Amino acid sequence: MPYRNVADWCTRRSAHHVGRGGTHGGYARRDYRGYVQIRVVLADDSLLVREGLEQVLAAQTGIDVVASCTDLPSLLSAIEAKSPDVVLTDIRMPPSGTDEGVQLARALRESHPSVGVVVLSQYAEPSYALALLESGSDGRGYLLKERVHDAAQLRAAVETIAEGGSVIDPKVVELLVAERSRSHDSSLAELTPREREVLAEMAQGKSNTAISDSLVLTKRSVEKHINSIFLKLDLSDAQNVSKRVKAVLLFLSEQGAADTRPSG
Repeated sequence: MPYRNVADWCTRRSAHHVGRGGTHGGYARRDYRGYVQIRVVLADDSLLVREGLEQVLAAQTGIDVVASCTDLPSLLSAIEAKSPDVVLTDIRMPPSGTDEGVQLARALRESHPSVGVVVLSQYAEPSYALALLESGSDGRGYLLKERVHDAAQLRAAVETIAEGGSVIDPKVVELLVAERSRSHDSSLAELTPREREVLAEMAQGKSNTAISDSLVLTKRSVEKHINSIFLKLDLSDAQNVSKRVKAVLLFLSEQGAADTRPSG
């Protein structure tokens, strides 16, 4: 029986949840030659986009496109049938053409926590990225469709998400940073070493309780550090979830900038 929407799918999954467990994503799978394989399900209502993605990914060693879908119902069915490591999906597709990609990413966080999601969009809109990361940034990516023909970048994104990392399109991060004051570079520098450790834990999608366990801090101390982070990054007036995600995006943007700086 087809699924009507993400909510319908989640309802049925809650009654029959089967987690893969173990290591995250494709790095637990190998083909008959012993090569690591990342199983990818892709979805887009445009035939040209689907064919383009399939061609790019098919040329990449270690990536196996196991299903190609045109809408949300067929994508949900493919996830059940193929057990992918990464879902590469358009942000908008039938039946509603709104934000199915974001809805799916949220639902998978509960029903299939080991499945990574890369959302593709033609919109350089920070609000979509913020919505995608509301439930945590680990195993989640947001790329503009203009990137999909860059084989190296697309491959890197799929591999990073399969490993549980995060990928946010540089243009989206630039727009987010532009919304804030130009003093954010110095604001990030003002964070104490402990605050940066807490922010790094937040970037992994961890709750306050998980952060306190990881850093051996009391929950009250974690809350104080997070409030201080929000204050220094000028995020105090934002909604709670929104400011948490924005702080993470700023952290990720700094990490991305550090990775691209020339050495020596």
